[in-house]
Amino acid sequence: MAQQTELRGGGASLRPTDPFSVLDNAVWAALNGPHAHLAQRVGRAARYPDDVYAFAALADPGDPAAWADLRTLVGPGTTVRIKPVEDVPEGWEIVGGGVGVQLVDTALRAEPAPEAVRLGPDDVPEILDLVARTRPGPFLRRTIRLGTYLGIRDRGRLIALAGERLRPPGWTEISAVCTDPAHRGRGLATRLVRAVAAGIRERGDTPFLHAAADNTNAIRLYESLGFTLRRRSPVLVVRSPGPASRPGSSSGPGPGRGPGPDADSGTGPGGSPGFGPAPGFDPSQVPGLGPVSGAAPGPGPRPAPSRGPRPGSRPGPVGRLDPGTSRDAEAL
Repeated sequence: MAQQTELRGGGASLRPTDPFSVLDNAVWAALNGPHAHLAQRVGRAARYPDDVYAFAALADPGDPAAWADLRTLVGPGTTVRIKPVEDVPEGWEIVGGGVGVQLVDTALRAEPAPEAVRLGPDDVPEILDLVARTRPGPFLRRTIRLGTYLGIRDRGRLIALAGERLRPPGWTEISAVCTDPAHRGRGLATRLVRAVAAGIRERGDTPFLHAAADNTNAIRLYESLGFTLRRRSPVLVVRSPGPASRPGSSSGPGPGRGPGPDADSGTGPGGSPGFGPAPGFDPSQVPGLGPVSGAAPGPGPRPAPSRGPRPGSRPGPVGRLDPGTSRDAEAL
C-alpha cells in the first residue's frame, strides 16, 4: 500500500497525493464537503440553492449517469450553470458559456484590516446595492451564508466588499471583490483581500480565486498580490432535456444574477480553449505544501463525449464574470 504523505495547505493537514485535485472540480468538492449543509443533491449531481449561488456540479462530468442525476435534480427544460464542463450529452443544450482562470495563493501577504467590519444578513440590502453599482458578479439574497464577508464603510455607507465563496476541503475561494467607483484608487480592495485571506489561513485553509480568462487587468492585479495562475477551465450555461415544467423555470441567469456564467467567453493560444494546468505552475510554491513528490495539477474532469455541433448548442459571449471576482477583480 502506498504511503500517504501529510501535506499542508495554509496550515491545513491534507492527505491526498495531489492537494490541488479538489480544485479541478471545486464546486462539487465544496458541495460534497464543507458546504454539504447547503447542497441540494441527487446521486452524483448537486447544486446550491438558487438564492445562494446559482451553480450545479457533477462528481464526474464524463459520466452519463451523473447527467441523468442532474436532470432529475433540476427538472426538465431548466437552465443551470455548471463548471468545469466542455461538452454535454445528447439532449442537453449549451445556451451560454465562457472561460475562466484559477489562481492560488503562493506569496500573498495576509493581514487584518482594522477598518474592515464583518457583514451579516442585516447588511445584505447594502451589499446588493454595492454589487448593483459595481457589478462584481452575482451576489444573491443568501450568498452571505457561504462564508465570511468583510466591508469598509465611509461615513456609514458601504464602499468596499470582499468575502468567501467556495470551500473545497483545505481551500477557500475569495470572492465578491468590489469597490464603489467614487472610492477607487485607495487600495481598499487589496486590504480586504488580505484581510479575508488572513481569516482563511487562520482556520488552516489556503486562499484561491477565479477570474475571467480575458480579464488581464484582474489577473495581473492578483499576481502582483501573490497569487499564481494555476489553470484554465470552461464554464457553461446548459438546459436540461425536455419541456420546462412551468413557465420561466430556470436556475440560470435571471434578474440580479448577471448576464452569464462565471467568466466571459475566450480561447487559448491559436483559438483553442487551452483548458488545464497553466504552463509553469509549480505546486511547491504554495506556502506550507513544500515539494510535492510526483504531484502536479491533475488533468481535470474528462469531457462528456462530443457528438459534434448541434444547432444552438455552442457557447456565446457573456457579458460578465459570475463569481465574486468581477471584471475589476475576481471571477470564477
